[in-house]
Amino acid sequence: MSLVVYLAAVALALSAAVLFRRPRTTAGKPSPTNPLTVSTCVAITLGAVVFLCSAPMTLAAVNDLTGIPNFGAPLTYGLLSAYSCSLLILLINWRGGPREGVRRLVLRCIAVYVPLIVAIVVLFALADARVERLTDLDTYYADTPYMSAMIVLYLLGHSAAMVAMSVVCVRWGREVTGLLRTGLRLIFVGALLDLVGFQLTKYTAVVARWYGHDLDFLSTTVAPPMAALAALICCAGFVLPRLLPAAVGHWRGLRDYRKLDPLWSRVGFVSTAPKPPSPWWQLPEERLHQREVAIHDALLALAPYFDDRVRERALSAALGDGRRAHEARVAAEAAMLTTAAHRAAAREEPLRTPSTYRLHATEVSDTGGLVELAQALGRTGAADTVREGTVRA
Repeated sequence: MSLVVYLAAVALALSAAVLFRRPRTTAGKPSPTNPLTVSTCVAITLGAVVFLCSAPMTLAAVNDLTGIPNFGAPLTYGLLSAYSCSLLILLINWRGGPREGVRRLVLRCIAVYVPLIVAIVVLFALADARVERLTDLDTYYADTPYMSAMIVLYLLGHSAAMVAMSVVCVRWGREVTGLLRTGLRLIFVGALLDLVGFQLTKYTAVVARWYGHDLDFLSTTVAPPMAALAALICCAGFVLPRLLPAAVGHWRGLRDYRKLDPLWSRVGFVSTAPKPPSPWWQLPEERLHQREVAIHDALLALAPYFDDRVRERALSAALGDGRRAHEARVAAEAAMLTTAAHRAAAREEPLRTPSTYRLHATEVSDTGGLVELAQALGRTGAADTVREGTVRA
């Protein structure tokens, strides 16, 4: 069982790390200061810690370290209650609304779960739990004074959080579409799996003990993997709507970065833009932005070498080949740029009457213009890289 919960803990921890690594939100603010990001990371991290602490190997280590048999039980149950509270707070921040209303709901959640955690600790302190149980504590102490109350209390606290999450997800899911609805459905499935696969099996095993029956396998064998799966599905529901758009953006950034290779190979030698270090963990969008800046700087440096006659001849030839007007324009610009790069590399003097023509790539604000120019260079076979010298306009 330790392996299952450790794997769940690692998966949740990685999700929190990836989300926290995200440098900026859509509003442009650093993500660590965003309440939604903070509450998401806290909830997922607490989930990881709960699974870490609930593993029999960890429980044994905690008990040995403190010298108190079963001390890992109130620790794990208290953390599970905190995790339940953090899920509700995350859902409140995610849905949003007036700041005071959000703050009031968050404080209500804290006001409910802090006394619950205190009660768990007090009940354990009052109970007689001298026999260490690492896998079947809930059923072994199901009819022990104070311990039984502690077990029921932590289960009820977690059940209340899952039921509340399910209700909110169903109601909110009717009002939204797209990735947000998908995320809410995943959270609902995870909460339902937690209620049925983890909590119902725990309740059944505990109640069976009250009536003298032995269904411990439900608590020791069925419940842990169901709890791990439910937590992972809930985590995916919270994280997917926030990370998938960014992941798609980074994938597009990487794609465009690579598509700019022919253009960068042709003009990179004239760029005087500072080249910041590019660590391996740098995000693709950041790399793309740096390359765009460097290419625009290179195009500015090559502007005195632009020859309108070269461009006009290439434009006429492209139109004569039946190309559409825009495609012919980009092909002509690629030919003019190629000639300018060769003249600059040969250290020729700039033209006496340089062109005032503006490239299409400099007229648009996105990367599309540069990508079109790079593809035109690649199609014309002008991929021989210019490596000589450095030119300053």
